[in-house]
Amino acid sequence: MIEVRDLKKKFGPQPILDGVSFRIENGESVAIIGRSGGGKSVLLKHIIGLLQPDSGEVFIDGENIVPMNERQLLRVREKFGMVFQGAALFDSMTVAENVAFPLERKHKLTAGEISRRVAAALEVVDLPGTQHKKPAELSGGMRKRVGLARAIVYEPQIVLYDEPTTGLDPIVSDSIDKLIMRVRDHLKVTSIVVTHDMRSARRVGNHVLMLHEKKIYANCTPEKLFASTDPIVRQFIDGVADE
Repeated sequence: MIEVRDLKKKFGPQPILDGVSFRIENGESVAIIGRSGGGKSVLLKHIIGLLQPDSGEVFIDGENIVPMNERQLLRVREKFGMVFQGAALFDSMTVAENVAFPLERKHKLTAGEISRRVAAALEVVDLPGTQHKKPAELSGGMRKRVGLARAIVYEPQIVLYDEPTTGLDPIVSDSIDKLIMRVRDHLKVTSIVVTHDMRSARRVGNHVLMLHEKKIYANCTPEKLFASTDPIVRQFIDGVADE
């Protein structure tokens, strides 16, 4: 379970998060939406302990990670897999080496076990037999899939996605959404998806958090959000600019 309590964060004089609170149960799939620059990715970094809040608490399975030192945080981060916005692959490495990268710290794993886990993760994301390719040989959608394989090869409990469909055409975006749902359903992980893509938010989340004016403005099911008549919610969903 993930619980955020009254989280506040400023960069210089500029407040980014101002009293953010919510709870995510194990196995839930949550989409976080909101305007560009509205603090979505900053919130994600607080959940995994990459940023320290000015005040507030972040609980992962009942443990408050805010006062933890780096060594303690490393232990907590083993529960997470992360899919970065640009896939963040190492161009000099093969697909297999990229996917295996999180396993390098698990010294007890044999080369054969690592190879088996890499192959299984690539199978899940529909990229079997691509182990020896380099990232430069892959399309944007394939690179995102490799990034997802790397996130799940560690067998995490929670997978965080930062704008997973950014820069992809609608057909490839649809395939990434389906993969997110497959990973959620087959591996029984908790999924948190930061996205600006309303179609994606509707599909991948069984719950939606909307950030607005540095706070959680909406916290509900996709069905309730998209049926909302609230003017701020409707403006965002319909993509209408301020006059």
